[in-house]
Amino acid sequence: MKSFENNAFFWQKMDTLFLSTELKVTRQKGERHPIYNNLIYPVDYCHLEGTSGNSESGLICVYKGSIDTNRIDAVVVSVDILKKDMDTKLISGCSEIEEAAVLRFLNQTDFQKTIIVRRGVELPSWAFTE
Repeated sequence: MKSFENNAFFWQKMDTLFLSTELKVTRQKGERHPIYNNLIYPVDYCHLEGTSGNSESGLICVYKGSIDTNRIDAVVVSVDILKKDMDTKLISGCSEIEEAAVLRFLNQTDFQKTIIVRRGVELPSWAFTE
């Protein structure tokens, strides 16, 4: 058994959530963080209206890049030892350069570190029926 299964059905559900929900820009690319002035958003920072997430706003958050797309490309998972919390956010439409900038933005302190889980296309064996 794989310890990590990055399958197409998960991403299909993410896309459905993304497409069926209004995306609202919270901070535009180039804006400063409202609390930490040294942090400048590398892409638009958005949230999905009417969702339930683990961010401070209580909504699912999205880093939206310059590529026009209707899909989620990755998930970022952050751990903050000062806040003693873990957070997930979505990435959509980011070029490789923008994706790297988002990771740099999120990994600027020694107290918070972030990884990225990129979209997979694998189908799990349990998904097939005879």
